[in-house]
This record gives sequence, C-alpha cells and structure tokens, in this order.
Amino acid sequence: MKLSRNLLGIAVATALAGVAGQAVAADIRIAVAGPVTGPVAQYGDMQMIGAEMAIEQINAKGGIKGDKLVMVKMDDACEPKQSPTVANQVVNDGIKFVVGHLCSGATKPAAKIYDENDVLMVSPAATNDAITAEGFKMVFRTIGKDSQQGPAAGKFIVSHLKPKALAIIHDKQSYGQGIAEQVRETAMAAGVKPVMFEGISKGDTDFSALITKLKTAGADVIYYGGYHPELGLLLRQAKEQGLQAKWMGPEGVGNKDLNAIAGDAVEGLYVTLPQDFTTEPENAALVKAFKDKGQDPSGPFVLTSYAAVEVIADSIKAVGADPVKVADYMRKHTFKTPIGELGFTASGDLKDFKFVVYEWHKDASKTAVK
Repeated sequence: MKLSRNLLGIAVATALAGVAGQAVAADIRIAVAGPVTGPVAQYGDMQMIGAEMAIEQINAKGGIKGDKLVMVKMDDACEPKQSPTVANQVVNDGIKFVVGHLCSGATKPAAKIYDENDVLMVSPAATNDAITAEGFKMVFRTIGKDSQQGPAAGKFIVSHLKPKALAIIHDKQSYGQGIAEQVRETAMAAGVKPVMFEGISKGDTDFSALITKLKTAGADVIYYGGYHPELGLLLRQAKEQGLQAKWMGPEGVGNKDLNAIAGDAVEGLYVTLPQDFTTEPENAALVKAFKDKGQDPSGPFVLTSYAAVEVIADSIKAVGADPVKVADYMRKHTFKTPIGELGFTASGDLKDFKFVVYEWHKDASKTAVK
C-alpha cells in the first residue's frame, strides 16, 4: 500500500520531529560567552578552546549518564553594551549553563540577567570583585579576584621593584580601573604613595602627552591596569621617547599579541597571571591533547575554562541538570580539576586562588619570579 504524498510528508515530518525531540532532550547545552570578535578576541580564543576540549573529553567518556554536552559559542566582543543582548539570548534559547563571560565589564550586566532567570554562570576570567559582591546565587568563577591579584602586584612592586616614583595608569574600565585601585591601596598601605593615578580611554593610540607627563613625574615604576592593545602601544611609544621605567600589568596583558604591538619594548615587563598548570605532571596528557590539535594550553584562561566546564558537568552528574540544584551542589562540594582542587564560597568565589608574578620576554615566553 502506498501512502499519499501528503500522508507520507506528515509521516516523515512526525518521525523527524521525534528524532529531533530525542536529540534535544539528550543535549545539555553550555553557552560559552566571550569576545569572539574585537581587540581582545585572543582571550576569547583561550576560553573557547579550553571549554571545547573539556566538552569533547567528557563526551568521549560517555557524556553525563549518556547525555552529551553541546557548546554554544556566544560573542559579546568584551562590550558591556553587547553582553546583555547575549545573556538575554541565552535565556530566551532556554540554555541553562554558561561558561563566561570573560571581560569584567561585560560580565557584570550579564550576571544579573542570569541570576534573575536561574541560569548558572561560571566565569573563567572576570576578576572584578563587584561581580560576586551582590549576593547572586547563580554566579561563580574559576579564577581569583582583583582583591587577590592587585595586592599580589602591589606587594611585588613595593618589595621587589622598590619604586622611587610609582605611577599607576588604567583604562577606566571595570577591570582595569578596579585592579589599579587595588594596587594603589596596597602600595599606599606599605607607605608608597603613587605620583600619578590616571586613566586613559580604551582605544587610544597616541600616548605622547601621557609619556611626557610620566617623564616629568620621574616615574621609574609604572603599573598599567587594562588589556594588552593599549599597553603594547604604551610600551613601544615609551621606549621610542626614552622613558626608562619598569612596567607591570595584570593577566589581561599576558597575551602573545602584546609582543606584536610592543616589539622589543615588552622585554622585562612584569605580569601577574594564574599559575601555569600546564607544567604539572598530572596535566601532561591534557596538555598533549591540546598540542595534538595545534592549540596552546598555556594561555591564562584556557584551563580555567576547562575547569569551569568540568565543575558544571560533575555537578550535573550528581544532582541532574536543574541549574539551581547545580549551584547549590557547587557551594557544598569540592572538585578535582586541572587547576587544582576547587571549592567555592557562598558568594561563588574560589576559596583559594594564587596569582604568580612572571617576567615577560620579547619572544612571548615568561619566567616565574615568585
């Protein structure tokens, strides 16, 4: 017996709908939100490859009780005006788990949206303290805070660089200014009063007037709070204009593209970064898996992103895919990850996280100082 064309179409459509429904039901989607485009897209690449590797390896081991994790890439371009759009899209698409956002300025408005809609967010990179200071129940991070990183930098400046005239520059953004303020507070508590605390505008390219001002102030140590595009230009122009000083910055400048902008002027820059966990023997197989794909696992946000996925997945295995239950489980348990054993405070911050000072070199390598 032959089905009519209409009946055959309905039968096929129904069958396909059933298959699709089963696929959707078996998928646990995780949005990975960060800068895919824009001047700091390199950091987004770190986030994406870290999360993608975790998802691939978890799925290769059978997923979560047979269900597969699916990565949904979201681009906020590191822009506070764009991240709410991304967050609302995540909510509207029914995605319940997010790894991101990356930049603190973009993370802050998105975090509020996720919390209000019971979407679990784990940022692998946003360090601004204010992100977790509002009592959100659905917001976590797998990296330390500015109030940990800033003092580490400030103490290093005071005890190791021993400035005669400390200048602090920042980009007026949540991340850059926030960490610069932490450095200033730490230095002043140790009796070192900065001769300058001044902001530039994101996207500025000509720093001649600022460099002249730094030279006039006699700055011999300069801390920059912000990202690598502006610092690269600052370093290069400072060298061209004969400014002799030691420079330091946060993990937002620890990027190989900094070398492309600054050239040889990058040599000797000090940077605070998460510990390089790629050197740990227990991570050897994971490091090889990245390198086999032609990827660099040593970027500061690669393994923190991997860990974010792993923590979410382990929690789903324990209590199911209800994000509220997952958030509650995360606060009550510890997790073994490539960046160590992680435990979370009530605010969603890590109970312990260490920033290490590195010296950055003109070949984009780095040497641990402390």
